Amino acid sequence: MRETAIAVLAVLLLWAAPAGAEQDRPPRLASSSVIVVDQQEGTALFAKNTDTVTPIASITKLMTAMVVLDARLPLEEPLFVDHEDMDFVKGTRSRLEVGTTLTRGEMLKLALMASENRAASALGRNYPGGIGAFVEAMNRKARDLGMRDTRFVDSTGLNPGNVSTAQDLVRLVEAGMRYPLIRSFSTSTSHVVEVDSGDSRSRLVAFNNSNGLVRRGDWDIGLSKTGYIAEAGRCLVMQARIAARPVIIVLLDSWGKLSRVADANRIKQWIELEITGASSTRVADARPARVQRTVKTRATTSRSSRARI
Repeated sequence: MRETAIAVLAVLLLWAAPAGAEQDRPPRLASSSVIVVDQQEGTALFAKNTDTVTPIASITKLMTAMVVLDARLPLEEPLFVDHEDMDFVKGTRSRLEVGTTLTRGEMLKLALMASENRAASALGRNYPGGIGAFVEAMNRKARDLGMRDTRFVDSTGLNPGNVSTAQDLVRLVEAGMRYPLIRSFSTSTSHVVEVDSGDSRSRLVAFNNSNGLVRRGDWDIGLSKTGYIAEAGRCLVMQARIAARPVIIVLLDSWGKLSRVADANRIKQWIELEITGASSTRVADARPARVQRTVKTRATTSRSSRARI
């Protein structure tokens, strides 16, 4: 009898709850560090561990692209893949065989779109002064952008010494949006290149965007970059328009193979339903975030003190 009364009371409480109560809650995300920034208002709609320093894997390639473009090196110049461009850190494979020759522009597109490590390595190696000068330029650019907790050690992101924070990466995405080629290359769905097959013949190889969301019709993405190494987890940064609102999304150290995409979709749905919904009167039921040096803040989830460097 008592159990029945409790069950009836629970149902009555559910009926009495506000219609949008469940949707008013911030989304539960699998990524360890998150920030979602409304570019129009300069506010953080969602923030979680935004100042945790963590490896960023191939998100590094956004800085690689900016340094290449800032140097105004000829994009039509042919570059070849050398043994030095092989991955001796993680042992990853590549469909760009040693000896493959592509233009600098094609290398740049593959590095941004398909996260091609040998392409990114070749870009850094062919910088005036070599890879050492290239890394110096990357760190100098980071300082110029105010990315105070960011450090780069290579052009690929394979080394876990490439570290940053979610709030610093907002600055990186904002800067990347000022480069038309970065916007175009990072959001291209696919690209076909002609590579040497090693027997005096060539073959066509198709590369796809590492972010499957760029191929979906329900996303309007202006810039995109994915990243993964074991130390960094699954990472994703994007600039997109959601419900006609320009936003920057940074997702770092996501534990599952598909969780960064799932997190992005949860954020999109949350903004569509709650941020712009006619019945919504608040961003989220949460404590104010502290987003240093980046944006004003409107909502957040809990922070942890864990940092992985």
